[in-house]
Amino acid sequence: MSLAALLQKGSLPFARVMHCYLLTLFCKCSAAEISHRTSHQHPKEKTMTTHNTNLTDLTVGDTSAPLVTAPKDQPYQVVRFNALKHGILSRYTVLSHESHADYESLVDSLMEEHLPAGATEQHLIEELASVIWRKRRVLQAEGATINKGLKESSRNAKTIIPAAAPFEMGLSGENTRISDLMEQKPDEVSESQQSSRHDLDATNRASAILRKGGDRAYDKALRALLPDTREWWQEYVDDEEYTADAAGLAAFITEHVTRFVYQQEKESRHHDAIVNQTIGEGLQAYRLEKLSRYETHLDRKFERTLAMLIKLKDLRSCRAA
Repeated sequence: MSLAALLQKGSLPFARVMHCYLLTLFCKCSAAEISHRTSHQHPKEKTMTTHNTNLTDLTVGDTSAPLVTAPKDQPYQVVRFNALKHGILSRYTVLSHESHADYESLVDSLMEEHLPAGATEQHLIEELASVIWRKRRVLQAEGATINKGLKESSRNAKTIIPAAAPFEMGLSGENTRISDLMEQKPDEVSESQQSSRHDLDATNRASAILRKGGDRAYDKALRALLPDTREWWQEYVDDEEYTADAAGLAAFITEHVTRFVYQQEKESRHHDAIVNQTIGEGLQAYRLEKLSRYETHLDRKFERTLAMLIKLKDLRSCRAA
């Protein structure tokens, strides 16, 4: 019905009639504009195809033309930057004495794993690499602190060794190097224990022979001792500190040998306890508190950065879908 017919009929108010008329006119104009754009689409927009298609051979509405396909998203290949040349954080993360090649390898591994699609995601990946690199320094600092403590504790044999076996009498730590005990391998420890027991048994036999006395007691006791002990005895005789008889040998065994062999036997028997005591006192846990807090800070930072990266990748996936 036309505008004039509606007004002559007088059944509707004038304002409402004008509103309906303008709305109808707007819809007709919009439909005509859309139809015009569709029928006069630019040939260049219509003919974007693969490289093998000749653009001049295509016409509007040509159904034989190949379909236009968007290239697949290859984020890593598109935005893969050299981390050491382009990274904002990388140039400050690696110190002069550290390996740039190792850090670059770390960044490349994270890039290949997460495939960043832009500068923001790449920055987050470099942040992850920076956290991992600094955690490596924390472990190095922890090891250096422990080694320093072990160095100090290894010099205190007179306190470490008696504390390792507090209920064992006769452990003094005199003339003992803890570093030698720390370096012993299991088979060497076993051999040392057997040797010390054998030396103790030989010393006790020689002492028993001298206490019993009799003819040739000196010669029998001397033969009962181990070769090392006999050489030690001969040095004292040459220096004329003892007389080469039964009385002199008995005094030598009592004043030097017995205490020494008992000390060696107990130290070899408590070898593991001495090593554990040395390590325990060398750790000095109070020196590691600051490093522990810093490591916790790095762990939290790593978790937040990784969560942010995963969220960005999820948003990008949703947009692509």
